[in-house]
Parts: sequence; C-alpha cells; structure tokens
Amino acid sequence: MDCGRYRSWSVAIALLSAWRSSVGTTGCFKRCGCRPTGSSEGPCPRLRRVGGTWSIDHGTWYYQLELPRVSGGRRRQLCRGGFRIRRDALAARDHARALLDLAQGDATLLGEITDLLVASRRMRPLASVDAVRRKVEARRSLGGSTSVATYLRRWLQWCRVDPNTLLAYEGHVRVHLIPHLGELSLDQLRVDDIRIMFDAIESNGAKIRLSQASRDAAVRASVRGLRPAGPSTCQRIRATLRKALNDAIAEGLIATNPATHVRMRRAGSAGPLLWTEERVDHWRDTGQVPASVMVWTPQQTGAFLDHAAKHDPDLYPLFHLIAYRGLRRGEAVGLRDLDTALDRAEITIANQITAIGRGLHRKRPKSESSNRSIGLDTVTVAVLRAYRSRRPRDRNEGLFFTRPDGFAWHPAAVSRRFRRLVALADLPRGRLHDLRHGAATLALAAGVDLKVIQATLGHSTLALTADTYTNVLPELSHAAAEAVAALVPRRLPTPVAA
Repeated sequence: MDCGRYRSWSVAIALLSAWRSSVGTTGCFKRCGCRPTGSSEGPCPRLRRVGGTWSIDHGTWYYQLELPRVSGGRRRQLCRGGFRIRRDALAARDHARALLDLAQGDATLLGEITDLLVASRRMRPLASVDAVRRKVEARRSLGGSTSVATYLRRWLQWCRVDPNTLLAYEGHVRVHLIPHLGELSLDQLRVDDIRIMFDAIESNGAKIRLSQASRDAAVRASVRGLRPAGPSTCQRIRATLRKALNDAIAEGLIATNPATHVRMRRAGSAGPLLWTEERVDHWRDTGQVPASVMVWTPQQTGAFLDHAAKHDPDLYPLFHLIAYRGLRRGEAVGLRDLDTALDRAEITIANQITAIGRGLHRKRPKSESSNRSIGLDTVTVAVLRAYRSRRPRDRNEGLFFTRPDGFAWHPAAVSRRFRRLVALADLPRGRLHDLRHGAATLALAAGVDLKVIQATLGHSTLALTADTYTNVLPELSHAAAEAVAALVPRRLPTPVAA
C-alpha cells in the first residue's frame, strides 16, 4: 500500500474517532488536576491522544448541561464531574435531563426542579427520579391547589401506622376534619380556620350534653348514640391534623403547618374518684356517674371478684390479675405461657392483643416502658396455678388465658362479660380498665412506693403516675392527716364535741 495513502487513512480515522466522541455527547468532556506552568498554555496535553481523541488513562469525565433560564434571562449551567468512564458521565447527564422532563411544560415545576439541581452539592448524587416523580404526580393529581378533603383522603390511603391508630385517624377525618375544613384549599389553610373548627366542635358537644340531660324523652332520643367531643378528643383531632399536615410539608405541598400554632383548651384531669357510700347513693338515685373514672373500694373489689369466681370461672383469673397487678386489657388477653413464671412468682409483659373489627392483632406493648416484669403475690400465684391446671389442653398460639375452646379471647368480649358481672353483682358502674386504676389506688393505700407503682403499671414517667392517682383511699388520707396533726404541739386541750 502506498505510504501517502496510508497516512491519509490514519488521519481520516483519527478525525472520525474525534467526531464520534462528540456526536450525541454534547457537553461531555475530560478534565484533570494538572496545572499548566504558564497562563498562555491551554488544557493539559495529556488529556488528548494523537489525533484528538480523549486519553484513556488521564483525567476524569465531566458533563455540562444547559439549564432553563430564570425570569431575568440569566444563563445557568449544571456541571458535574469525577466520573471514571464516559458512560457514567452520560448516565448522570441523562438523569438530570430526566428530572427536567418531569415538569412537562409546567413553568413553575420546571423552575423548582432547576433550583433543586442548582442547589445540589457537587459531589452528592442527584435526587432520585422516582422520588421527584411521586411528588410531581401528587401535585398534579391534587390539581396544584387541592382541597383539604382531597388531600386527607389520599393521605389515609398511604399513611403507615398501627391499624387501630389508622381507624382513629379515619374517624377524625370523616367526622370532624372534612365536614369543617374539607372545602378549603390546602395551601390556603390558616390558623383561624382550624380555631373556628374547634369552636364549632365544642359548641356542638355542649348541645349534645344538654340534650342528653333533658327531661324530654324525645330530645334525649334525638342525640342517642352521639358522643360529645370534649377537650381530650379535640386534642386527639388536632394531633391527627398536625400529623397529616406535617406529611404534606414533607411532600412539598405546603410550607408551614398551621395546626401547630392553634392553642387548645387543656383537658381536665382524669384522676379516679372512689365509689364512696355517698356517691353510690347519688348514682342509684339519679343514675349520674360522678366522674369519668371511678374506682371501687377494697370491699367492692372483693365482692366483684367473689361474684366472678362463682359465676364466670373462665374469666375470673384474668379479672383477678388485672385487679391485683394493674394490667391493661390487651396485656392480660395477650399474656403468653413463655412470659409466665409462676415458680418465680413473676410475669413479663411482652405481648398484647388488640381488636381490629372482629379480627385480632398481636403486637408489642404500647411503649418501651410497657415492656416490663411484674411480681406476683401468693394469692394471685395460687389463682393462676389453679386455672392452669384446668384450662384447655389444646390452646391457640401459647396464650395463658384462652376461651374454653382454646382460642384467644376477643378484648371486646372480655369487656362485655365484665359489664354483665358488674350488673348481676349489683355493684356501682365500672369499666374493665377501672380495675387497673383500682390496682394502683390499692397499692398506694398499702404504702407501696410511687416509683414501684409506675414500673408495675408501665407508665412512661413518674409524673404521669403521680398526676393520675392523686385521689387515694380515705384510710390513707386520714392516716396522713393524723400524722400531720401529731406533729403540731398544742398547750390547750383538744376540744370535745358537744
């Protein structure tokens, strides 16, 4: 072959290679950290091979992408580098282009995505296309300025919380939030709107209570089945709204959460009251329960347990355990054999059963402090041993307390059996959970340290235990009063009542 022709072919091939390296890869190039000795010198000569192609073993790949201009017309570029091979640089460039394409002509979204690209740190990876797409699609599905109702319904569909918590969220959204706030625009929701909602809820609750106390049977019938929302319920409604709006902030739908700035009326103390003779007489005469939480005296508790042992032997041991050691309903129903050590007079609370409709759901205790060990007295150990000796042999999933057929008790069924026993025993009205309050009050009357009571009940803080059980048995308060009086020296004789 002619040497001249060979040289011309070599030059042509080199030019073709250089052309191929640039076609379809606009803005993709190499850089290195070498510094030329003179300002007049160009880029490092080692970046290119003979013929103009990029060097294989020198420098790293970069890409440069032209970004949409801002309103003032200023030019912006995205330049990133440090890629080992050209393919990685091209993939990163295409990633940035894919993010820009998500705007689909929406100038507002395009500006936001451009700002996201510009603000990203040079050595950090760009945001995931899928993550940004989900936010963009959410914005489009909500029509930009979505209503609160539309957002809340969508929020409930993907909210990942405990099933019972989700049921509470759904109730708050359906009964309160959508009727009062649903038609408002999500991005226009203000503190005053939420405050007006709670004023309306409290006003409606007052009307329901007034109707429930009416002497007119027709008026009482008009509100049958309705539950007025008190301060505690309003606090929970606000917590639901605050959670939903915080998630909206995370999605980029709103900038601030107005629910956090709403001042709420504090709920009154739900400390238990004792069923004294005077309160029992008042309840029998009027049917009015003095407080939302009522606790039996030791005599009333003993009468109930004796009645339960005779008329409901299947559930009596469970009621006895709650009354003596203060377990929650789900903790007692979910107590397992492997967590019961009667030889050591101890049980461990590491499982509970809650109801979701008619189904049962096993889960861990409600908090870390609820996961605890509880010591047992000799009477309780004897009751549990007697039950264990006669319980069904075939039992469901190793539970300690089971129905006669060996399956787990439904928590609602246990509460129904409890209420029926209370009515048949002719005792003052009470809830199954009030047995737990009674156990704490009895422990205080027995002189048990408050810190021990906190650990037994599984409260998160000592303050919660102290604030809840400020009302103790009269015997304890009387003894304290006598002890204080004995410390005061007096010269005059004690007056005697006429």
